[in-house]
Amino acid sequence: MKGLRGVIALLLIIGALQACTDRQGQNYNNKLADDTDGDTTPDTAAKLHMVVDNDDSQFAIAAMNGGMTEVALGRLAVKQGKSKEVKNFGAMMVKDHSKANNKLMVLIKDKNIKLPSLPAEKEQALIKMLSQKSGADFDKAYVNAMVDDHQEDVKEFTAETKKLQDPDLKNFAIKTLPVLQNHLGEIKAIKDVLK
Repeated sequence: MKGLRGVIALLLIIGALQACTDRQGQNYNNKLADDTDGDTTPDTAAKLHMVVDNDDSQFAIAAMNGGMTEVALGRLAVKQGKSKEVKNFGAMMVKDHSKANNKLMVLIKDKNIKLPSLPAEKEQALIKMLSQKSGADFDKAYVNAMVDDHQEDVKEFTAETKKLQDPDLKNFAIKTLPVLQNHLGEIKAIKDVLK
């Protein structure tokens, strides 16, 4: 009888241990599900600083440089432009390029890309030159600069939509390209009106 009690006690202990093990496994699985918010594939990209190809990094830097320049020049257009069309275009530049700059900053947060905080020297020289003009002189110089700049931007973004390796930057280029094309159409129309 003592042997049977010992076997029963041993079976009860084994059963209790098995229940604890199952419960711990279930808690671990529940914790994993909570951590992934229902997505069972871990998002390592969000947790790791991703290294981006040099060409892709250069695109991000150039895009930010151009965007900051467009915002600065847009503010000048609102302040120093003569025609309503130039002032409105400047306001659109501030709005659209500020939005794109903010998206780009969020997008590259974990990609080890150091974006510029000020426009490059060439763009600063353009900003300085235009800041010394006003009225019709400003309008003409600004419109010419915007036509040239947006033609170049559309060309570069079109090429980058095919070349970029980083999927986030590629998506940014694809979504930004139609906005730039719209800007180019708008500024060309303004140039025709100002002739």
